Amino acid sequence: MLCSLGQPSPLLSTLSTVIFAQLIAGDLVAVAESVTTREPQGSEPWFLSPEVESPIGLRRLRESTHTWGLSPLLYIIICIAAGLLFLFLFNFYARLATRRKVTGKANFALFAMAVFASILLFLFMAFLPYGTSGNPSGLAGPGVSTETTTTTSHGPVFTVPPTVDIGMNVLPNVQDPQAVNPQHVCPGYTASHVRHAKAGFAADLTLAGPACNVYGNDIENLTLLVRFETDDQIHIQIQPRHIGKENETWFLLPDALFPETTERRPPHESNSHMVVSWENKPSFSFTVRRQETDDILFTTKGSVIVYEDQFIEFGSALPKNYNLYGLGEVIHGFRLGNNLTRTLFAADVGDVIDSNIYGNHPVYLDTRYFTSGESGELTYVPEPTDKNAQYVSYTHGVFLRNAHAQEILLQPSNITWRALGGSIDLHFYNGPTAEDVMKSYQFSEIGLPAMQQYWTLGYHQCRWGYDNWTALQDVVDNFAKFDIPLETIWTDIDYMKEYRDFENDPVRFGYDKGAEFLSKLHANKQHYVPIVDSAIYAPNPGDSGDDYPPFTRGVDADAFVLNPDGSIYYGAVWPGYTVFPDWIGAVLNGSGAIDWWISEMLMWSKKVAFDGIWIDMSEVASFCVGSCGSSNLTLNPVHPSFELPGEPGNLVLDYPEGFNITNATEAASASSSLQSQIHASTATSTSPAATTTSYFRTSPTPGSRNINWPPYAINNYHGDIAVHALSPNATHHGGAVEYDFHNIFGHQILNATYQALLKVFEGKRPFIIGRSTFAGSGKWAGHWGGDNMSLWAYMFFSIPQALSFSIFGIPMFGVDTCGFSGNSDAELCSRWMQLSAFFPFYRNHNTLGAISQEPYVWGSVITASKTAMHIRYQLLPYMYTLFAQANRDGTTVMRALTWEFPNEPWLANADRQFLLGGAIMVTPCLVQGATTVDGVFPGLGDGTLWYDWYDLTAVTGVQLGQNVTIDAPLGHIPVYLRGGNVVPLQEPGMTTAASRNNPWGLLVALDKAGYAFGDLYLDDGESLKPNATKWIRFSAKDGSLIITPNGQYVDTNPLQNVTVLGLPHAPSKVSLDGEDLDSSYWAYSGDKSLLALEKLGSRFPNGAWGGETWNITWS
Repeated sequence: MLCSLGQPSPLLSTLSTVIFAQLIAGDLVAVAESVTTREPQGSEPWFLSPEVESPIGLRRLRESTHTWGLSPLLYIIICIAAGLLFLFLFNFYARLATRRKVTGKANFALFAMAVFASILLFLFMAFLPYGTSGNPSGLAGPGVSTETTTTTSHGPVFTVPPTVDIGMNVLPNVQDPQAVNPQHVCPGYTASHVRHAKAGFAADLTLAGPACNVYGNDIENLTLLVRFETDDQIHIQIQPRHIGKENETWFLLPDALFPETTERRPPHESNSHMVVSWENKPSFSFTVRRQETDDILFTTKGSVIVYEDQFIEFGSALPKNYNLYGLGEVIHGFRLGNNLTRTLFAADVGDVIDSNIYGNHPVYLDTRYFTSGESGELTYVPEPTDKNAQYVSYTHGVFLRNAHAQEILLQPSNITWRALGGSIDLHFYNGPTAEDVMKSYQFSEIGLPAMQQYWTLGYHQCRWGYDNWTALQDVVDNFAKFDIPLETIWTDIDYMKEYRDFENDPVRFGYDKGAEFLSKLHANKQHYVPIVDSAIYAPNPGDSGDDYPPFTRGVDADAFVLNPDGSIYYGAVWPGYTVFPDWIGAVLNGSGAIDWWISEMLMWSKKVAFDGIWIDMSEVASFCVGSCGSSNLTLNPVHPSFELPGEPGNLVLDYPEGFNITNATEAASASSSLQSQIHASTATSTSPAATTTSYFRTSPTPGSRNINWPPYAINNYHGDIAVHALSPNATHHGGAVEYDFHNIFGHQILNATYQALLKVFEGKRPFIIGRSTFAGSGKWAGHWGGDNMSLWAYMFFSIPQALSFSIFGIPMFGVDTCGFSGNSDAELCSRWMQLSAFFPFYRNHNTLGAISQEPYVWGSVITASKTAMHIRYQLLPYMYTLFAQANRDGTTVMRALTWEFPNEPWLANADRQFLLGGAIMVTPCLVQGATTVDGVFPGLGDGTLWYDWYDLTAVTGVQLGQNVTIDAPLGHIPVYLRGGNVVPLQEPGMTTAASRNNPWGLLVALDKAGYAFGDLYLDDGESLKPNATKWIRFSAKDGSLIITPNGQYVDTNPLQNVTVLGLPHAPSKVSLDGEDLDSSYWAYSGDKSLLALEKLGSRFPNGAWGGETWNITWS
């Protein structure tokens, strides 16, 4: 019983008064602090701030207008009145109890009524929800919502309400039964005034009828330009005839942001391998035809071209069962199929299957199969399944130079391209092979991929959850303990001071202790790469202790994206309310973003000796709609509107398919350890409210663009294009808007980071891994596949994703090995560690709250990893040479089988196998519980030989196109060497530096004719422009292996062994550069048809590749 006497307890009376006084005082202090805080320039005064819908706590009294229209002052008065009512009722009760004899039960009832009445009123006022008043004038974002208060805490106290990241309920047009089909209502165009030249022609296009204005305002007059840029390239442009400064960025992608990479060599039209024709029946259309096959590569005939200020549509018929590849970034099979919609709009989203995700690459390859008649004429074969037929393939490519949001509709007989702006700027590449197309694409448009430093090809270890330098040291030590190679340790956002770029947490990742750790790491020839996010924390103006110099310097440099009224745009990301560097304004109009970024990188590099940079959140991501922080900086730092992995309500409980069956003990242990967390999570979670479906649609506005809600709604994962992104009307210095440049934010932050690292590491090649990419990003950076899941399906999807990025010119690609989201297990991680060992970028990474998945966690994974890593580290010289060839010639590193064997149509869908270069084929096991894998051995029709990597024997008894069952027990990944190749090897070490100092070996895999060829590239492994390089050419033929060095780079490692495969008869003698070798140096295996030369090192005291041409012969 609370009170057993006739008058109230003195202790209770005192406590009640004190508690209430603290509540009122706390809120008054909050308001007083906010009133005396100097507002940022351009922001609303505290008493005029707009509101946001969300409940608030007792210390979260807003500086905004109340839902019922109450001013803050009146709100305070009412709260004080509630307290006075409490005191009055309490005093009344006390007097009543003193004058009368009141029973205990009555005493308690009166007291409870008084307390209940006063507290109810107080809580009703204190927790009353706030509503949305709309967009403050001049701020970016439709219906921007804001909330303000003051906090002096340096850790996130306030959680941003989920409602701030909810946009309009937009129904994509491709799913909208009410959507108008432009082909049914738009008139198309008519061509006139055609002007011919040697290298092409031009024409005027005029609207062929009344404007349809279906998803924008029709452009009445257009210009057509057709240029034959080389014998194998055609450029077709359609753009408005009248473009001025006021609308230039609506239609044209500036050369400054996306420069063409080579000088054009205009040929005469008659030399082209492609022909362009046009007609006006019934409206203008154009057709691109390949002369050699006489088939139509692209034609708009049968459809109309729609060209509006916010919508472009054009399309082409395609042959039956077409084979298209590219159009990314998306998680999908390698061959695209003929019933899907590709959306190109950079989105901050996990690896959702068949949705738009991080990058944008509007390019595709189209491969077609033909048979040849007696007179040489070619006939297209839509279903080339006859393995006895002789097929020949031709591949062409199409690239749309357009950075606006796009959709590509692939249907059974046609492709339809839609864009929310820009121009029709098409580039056609004749091929005729896929490799030819990709080379032309890189040389003409996007640039050649960056040459990587040698060490970047080693193994990388990361996770979100390495909490301090000691944890990193423990990981490094464990790799050494279990003799697993480790090249680079990474940190996610854990290292940051409250998730802020360019600042380490002073306790967990202090600079002094970090210097000790990194010094030791570098002394062991290992490396460190930290993450850097794309948004910059905006410090709390009401807290003098919340100092963040990078922000202040950025403001002084005019480095950040703006609102339409010229004030700074404030979104929200990990650290709280943030600003965003204005890369577009920096390139186009002199914003200081790039110089500021370089300066910050330089200053931070002097505190943290990193070796490369990992760029994240660069789509760019923002966790709220519009400039939500403009009136709310006094809340900073704030917690995102969602739970982080591992927090109550968001536990990481997922495991791979089949986990509970094959890993019962591990599953039981995991289940037991998580029971208390599950209970806590359940207690804090809430059920979503019931909703009704009502879709938001807009119509074109005559004479203007509706960029916040474009009339055509793309099939964006987040729906409204303002959600989880910068608002479309966010403004860059010079006046350009985000709507026109959203898809290249990630591209340009890679550009800025590349320039910064050139300053940090003068003369060295920058190492950058970025999340959001665009056409041409490969010349600056590599890419990882994003937030995949610890599932077998995602291990499979990593292969087509990697092959697609080969098309996109970004060979430095890998995925989060063993999976990022969810928990991995021993079987999945064993298989994945082995698969990723043959990807160019090899990194293990997982999420906060998930179980550890470093390869040393499970015994079976240790064994599997070391097996695959041994092969990878042997192949490092071969892989490095592949990158040098890509950087020089535009060739690919990771390849699809169909590219190397283009005349085998049954390989068109092959994406469960791949080639590393032209010599190494990998056939991984991708199915849980399986101990075998099905694979094909291509090229048998042309006499190709394949050798098993492990026992070095030739594969026999296989038919052309046959799917063969191959043994693949856990811990074994089938790898094959293609005949006709010479592969340079080095004895593997624990680091790439150790491997580079080890002896050489050569693996010579002869084809059926006894030939084999290969290359090796050498330099110092790091210089942007090496002082010395060397190319070595290997040629095996007629019983001789000829080694031809060319260059000045000096490598002193000896050649230790040479293994020749496919030698049907034992030689009687073997000679090294004309000198017969004693039989102790060589041996022949008749069972394997193998000649092995060993212990050659003493014969190369000055290194294997110095001097002139030399040879090894056998006879």
